[in-house]
Amino acid sequence: MIEPGNSTTSTGSADNGVHATPLTAPLTVGVEEEFLLVDARTFRVVPAAPLVLATAAGLPHEVHPEGTRYQVEISTPVADSAPALREELATLRRTLARAARAHGCRLLAAPSPVVAVEGPLHLTDDEPRQREQHRRFGALTDTLVSCGRHIHVGTFDVDTAVAVSNRVRPWLPTLIALAANSPFWGGRDTGHASWRAMAWSGWPSAGLPPHFTSTAHFRRSVQTLLGSGAALDTKMVYWDLRPSGHWPTLEIRAPDMSPDIDTAILQAELVRALVATLLRDIAEQRPEPVLRDDVLHLARWRAAHDGLEGFGLDPYTGAELPAADLAEALLDLVAPELAASGELDHAAKTLGGLLRDGSGAHRQRAAFARRGDLTDVLRHLADETENF
Repeated sequence: MIEPGNSTTSTGSADNGVHATPLTAPLTVGVEEEFLLVDARTFRVVPAAPLVLATAAGLPHEVHPEGTRYQVEISTPVADSAPALREELATLRRTLARAARAHGCRLLAAPSPVVAVEGPLHLTDDEPRQREQHRRFGALTDTLVSCGRHIHVGTFDVDTAVAVSNRVRPWLPTLIALAANSPFWGGRDTGHASWRAMAWSGWPSAGLPPHFTSTAHFRRSVQTLLGSGAALDTKMVYWDLRPSGHWPTLEIRAPDMSPDIDTAILQAELVRALVATLLRDIAEQRPEPVLRDDVLHLARWRAAHDGLEGFGLDPYTGAELPAADLAEALLDLVAPELAASGELDHAAKTLGGLLRDGSGAHRQRAAFARRGDLTDVLRHLADETENF
C-alpha cells in the first residue's frame, strides 16, 4: 500500500527550497465543470452554445462559453463546505439543462462526444485567440471537444501553491482513476478508461507539471512554454495541476468530467482534504518523499488505461496495486481532515459506491454492452447529468 508520508528517503528539507506561507483561514473550494450540448433526438453534438448561454444569461458570472460552440461551462462561487458546493452545482446544472432543453438540446456531462464530430470544428469564433490557437496547433484543437472538471482550492499565495503542487503530484494518477469516464472516443472503445487524459496529453503544455525547486523555477517553466510557442498565453498552461493564473488557488485539472454530482463532490472533498493534509506536512517540516518522474508518468498512463476497476502503480515504488487500494489509501491519508470538516461519511460512502457499482467508464461500457449501441451510452450520460 502506498504510504508516502512514511517514505524512508527524502530530499532532506521540507520542500527543497520552496516555501509555503502559514494559513490563517480554512481552505475554500470552487469547481469549474464543462459540458457538451447534444441534440435531444440524435445525441450528436450541436454548436448551440451561444443560444443556450443567452437563455441562461441570468447567471453571467457563473456560466461561460468554452473552446468550441458545442460546449458550455459553469463556475461555482467559492464554497466553504461540501453541502454549499453541492447546492451551487445543482442550481447551475439545472439552469443550464433547462436552457438546453429550450433549444432542443440536452446537457451532457461527458469528457468526450463518444461519437465522431461531424463536419468542420465549430470553435468559439468570436474570440481571435481561438482562431490563433487553431492556426498554430492544427489537429490538436480537435481535442478541445472534451470536458474536464477543474477544482480550485485556496486561498493562498503562489509560493504556497507551488509548494503544495509538488506534494500533490504523486496523487494525480489516483485522481485520474477515480474520475475515469471517457472510454469511448470517435465512435469506438479506446481500450482506456480515461482517453481524455491521453488525448489531452498531446498538447505540449499539458500533462504532469514539473517538480519545482522554487517559485522562480515555476515562473521560468511557464515562460519557457510561452517562449517556445507551446502556449499562446498563461491560460494555455494545461498541466494536470497548476497554481491558478487568475485566482489565489491551486487548480487540479486532471479529472474527467462525470455526470453524477456525488462524484463531483467526492473529488472536491478529497482534493481539499489532500491539500490541507500536505500543508500540515509542510508546516511540520516533514521531508518531501523522493519521487521518480519516469515512474509517475507510467502511473499516470496506467490510471488512464485501467481506471478504477483495474490496477495502478505506486508512484514511489512502481509496484502494481489494485486501483481500489490506491483510492482507499488516499481516503485513509486525508480522513482526519475529512472528519474535521464533517465530510468523512459522505466521502467514504461515495467512494464505496464507486468501488461497488463501478466508475463512470465502467457504467458507460455497461450501457453499451446491452445492445451494442453508442446512442445508449449518450442517453445514459444525459440521464445521469440531469439527475439532480
